[in-house]
Amino acid sequence: MDRRSAASTATQRLEASSLEYANFVALSTEWVVGNALSVLTAFLVLAAGWYFSGFLSRHVRALLPRSRGIDNTIAPIISELTRYGILVVTVVVVLAQFGVQTASILAVLGAAGLAIALALQGTLSNIAAGVMIIWLRPFSVGEFIDGEGITGTIVEIGLFGTRMRTYDGIYIFVPNARLWDAKITNFTREPSRMVETKVGVSYDSNLADARAAMLEVARDERVLSEPAPIVFVAGLGASSVDLVLRSWVASTDWWRTNVDFNEKVKLKLDAAGVEIPYNKVDLIMRRSPDDPSPPVLNGING
Repeated sequence: MDRRSAASTATQRLEASSLEYANFVALSTEWVVGNALSVLTAFLVLAAGWYFSGFLSRHVRALLPRSRGIDNTIAPIISELTRYGILVVTVVVVLAQFGVQTASILAVLGAAGLAIALALQGTLSNIAAGVMIIWLRPFSVGEFIDGEGITGTIVEIGLFGTRMRTYDGIYIFVPNARLWDAKITNFTREPSRMVETKVGVSYDSNLADARAAMLEVARDERVLSEPAPIVFVAGLGASSVDLVLRSWVASTDWWRTNVDFNEKVKLKLDAAGVEIPYNKVDLIMRRSPDDPSPPVLNGING
């Protein structure tokens, strides 16, 4: 009897499970058939919203820099906000197809937004920092900056981070909050920049010849006429007179000009016969008081 009872109970449970599955399939089929138009409409709206958000985002990023008063700096953020905004509206429309009230959707989105905000405080700080960077513009796309050790050319300012390229072609991604908290040195914001070339000449050299040779170097097409180039004595060193050539160039020409002038100053001074001395120490060797011969002077290179 026990075996028959157990078999009968198992059969009843199997029949009950089969009946529940059949009811579930029937109800699902009935719901799909009754709401086929809504399901199809929701699917089409979702697909169209997904495609349109990406399409419009790409075109906003491409077209905004061509508009007057809008540059490459804010285009990426507006593009991302456009994409996410369209996706949110698409989700709301899709849920509305199934009878979900708009007020309920907004309440759910508000609660979800609060939960996400608490969980992603660091990420939201990057968004806030990105908005402040766009608003105050301590740097823009194409400018070369240093942010307390983070050095490179700005490629793109995004919603969460800034993309940069170093001088040797390395890609770096920096969270916006880190750049916002750093002291920013912008090397290309100003239209012009000073090139300072320093050199030491011998005390025996003619300073007028040295000054003329260095000013000859400043007769370069990249050097601006105002402020005019100037050469002055910066100091009197232990073994040289220190001269400085200051000239102004466009910020985009600064690095190449600075490199060129170091070489050209050396060549011009050599051509003018102006000595650039090595560091040296004069050693005077004296004889005994009874020796009448003069002291011996030796120059020892340092």
